[in-house]
This record gives sequence, C-alpha cells and structure tokens, in this order.
Amino acid sequence: MTWSPPASCPAPDTTPRKAPALRQPSLSEIFPETAADAAAPAFALAHLSACSGPVLWIQDRLSARETGRPFPPGMGGCELLHLQVSRAIDVLWAMEQGLGCPALGAVIGEVWGSAPAVDFTATKRLALRAEAHGVPAWLIRRAAPPELSAARERWRLSSLPARPEPDDARAPGTPLWSAELFRTRFRAPGRWVAGHDPATGDLAFDHAIGMEAAEAARATA
Repeated sequence: MTWSPPASCPAPDTTPRKAPALRQPSLSEIFPETAADAAAPAFALAHLSACSGPVLWIQDRLSARETGRPFPPGMGGCELLHLQVSRAIDVLWAMEQGLGCPALGAVIGEVWGSAPAVDFTATKRLALRAEAHGVPAWLIRRAAPPELSAARERWRLSSLPARPEPDDARAPGTPLWSAELFRTRFRAPGRWVAGHDPATGDLAFDHAIGMEAAEAARATA
C-alpha cells in the first residue's frame, strides 16, 4: 500500500535524511506509545551505530518482566552490561554512576510507570552528568505520561510495518518507526517515519509527517 497524505496535508519530503543528533551527548527520553513496544530500545540503539564502548543497560523489575531483557546478538556488535534493579530510584542512581565513566559508550535506563523519583531534578542531574563526561544517556519511560523533565530531547515512538525484504517476501524486513520529537532544546520538533538507510545502515528519517519540505529540512538540520 502506498502512503498518501490527506488533501489538507502538505506533500512529505521523501528525501532520506540522516538522524538529527544532539550537539553534545546528553539525556534523551523515549515514551513508547504502546508500553511494551520494542521500538523504543531499537530507536535508542540506532543512535549508537558506532559504539565507542560498552552500553550499560539498566532496567527496573517491571520493565524486565513486561518486556524482557536486552538481546546482545541483536545489538549490532555493541558490548552489553546489563543491570536489573527493583525501583525507579535505583535506575536513576545506577545511570548517574555509569554516566561518570567516560569508557562507556552509552547508558540506557528503563522505568515502568509514573515514578515520583523521575522528576525534574533527577533528570537534570542525569543530563548534566552526561554532558560533563561525554556519555549519551537514554531514558525509556514505559506506561508513563511525559511529566516535567530536564531531558534535552523527548520522543514518542511506535512501530510501523517493516520494509519489504527484497530477497524473501516472507522474511521480516528493516524496521520502521513513527518518531515524534515533541520537545527539543536545539531544533524544531516534528514527526517522521524513521528507520535505517538500507544503503549506509545509518538511522534516517524517510519522510516528515505533516510538515512541509522546508520545515522538515530545518528540523533535521
């Protein structure tokens, strides 16, 4: 099926663009539209195409129970250090400790539900820690509303039907996601169909949804 916009919607810019990147490593948040959707960790990992060190992945108990543990063979060669803790406050503490280690390639935390511990002060500490040590941090907020936060970027993610596999129509193809950047400190927000560029393997935004071409170009610049 070919996607076509409604008559009132501007035609999308179909030129693939590389993923917009933060000016420096900092804290980004992801809110899956469906709590157990695998789009969130996949999208975070897609930003780490060239791992400069091990990825510290921290899950609270409910996240691990509802979504499962990360699968190292599917992480594109990144070395994984997995830690499971009981509470959201433990996730935040472990993330802060990990962000103080420049040898890590990234720190990813998963928290289930609306947790009082994940407030503006806690997220600001993580953002400043990530920026001070040059380690990117991703906080996946499952089954939680986007409350007040100091995260530099905040995304809503959901899975879309995968691209067709050219060599086998029955096999799963390259994944695609609906990625909405609804809060950002450094550029315009927007919504895209995102996925891996088949030619380069980089994360790319295939086309913007509900934005004119010029606006989409500014948002991904």
